[in-house]
Amino acid sequence: MGLGALVAILVITAAVSLAVGARALSPAEVWHGLFAAPEADQRLTEIRLIVRTVRVPRTVLAVVAGIALGVGGALIQGHTRNPIADTGLLGVNAGASFAVVSAITLFGLTNPFQYVWFAFLGAAVAGVVVFGLSSLGRGAGNPLTLALAGQGVAVFLAAMTTAIALTDQAALNALRFWNAGSVAGVGFGVIWPVTAFIAVGLVLALSTLPAINLLNLGDDVARGLGVNIALSRTVGILAITLLAGAATAACGPIAFLGLMVAHVARYLTGPDYRWLVPYAGLLGAIVLLVCDIVGRLVVRPGELDAGVVVALLGAPFFAALVWLGKFKNA
Repeated sequence: MGLGALVAILVITAAVSLAVGARALSPAEVWHGLFAAPEADQRLTEIRLIVRTVRVPRTVLAVVAGIALGVGGALIQGHTRNPIADTGLLGVNAGASFAVVSAITLFGLTNPFQYVWFAFLGAAVAGVVVFGLSSLGRGAGNPLTLALAGQGVAVFLAAMTTAIALTDQAALNALRFWNAGSVAGVGFGVIWPVTAFIAVGLVLALSTLPAINLLNLGDDVARGLGVNIALSRTVGILAITLLAGAATAACGPIAFLGLMVAHVARYLTGPDYRWLVPYAGLLGAIVLLVCDIVGRLVVRPGELDAGVVVALLGAPFFAALVWLGKFKNA
């Protein structure tokens, strides 16, 4: 029933997303824009263009990226046993940013459709490097080692990104807008390939859910119950990298989304990841859609990027988590 309610809310939110914007549309106009054949009427032609070429891709990307970031946030918290972990812990945001400024500086790219693939490559490479570093030495496979490796790689890449951007005005301008995080202006030429990577990541994520439940009992207990810890963590990190990397490449870094929805999902479902992860995915899509809609309304006729709205919502949410944690410990 809970999943059904979330699906219904998601459908309603998506419908609102199609109607809301600089030009508000009625339900009848949205329906016409979606399904009507081309007509000679100039007004109806404009409606079709607005719905099909602007709002449908934007809504689809918000749903796909929200699901990816929600599931990725729940997975990274499960694999690291860290309640304040986010997908950025693997360095995917920093890797994507570094790849974007490098591509612009080295190859002179100016079109977002060109450097989105470099962003995905950078996110994937950063995830692999973090996982590789955490697998070395005496603390191999330890969640704390993974967190420390991720933080180290992220700081290094952030410094390199700043150094390159400060020497190239075009890279600095592109990074400034890309870093805001937005679901606007991306066509289906990018959305469909990104969705394919996210679909693979979701399949891998769902395959690891029973193992995550056991891993949260501790590595020794999980090993005693027959879990292949190395394989489970490898598949889980690969899934997180695909989900977060693809979403970040298409939208830019959207902070706090995975962190927020994972905690809300845990409140609704309890600690069982077989329920928690689907709830987090649906909640991620709903929250990102709502934030995008709010961004279109608060500064009309202009827009506020969805990533900015999510951050404005996520920062106090994160602070509340820290405060509540301290309160409980007290």
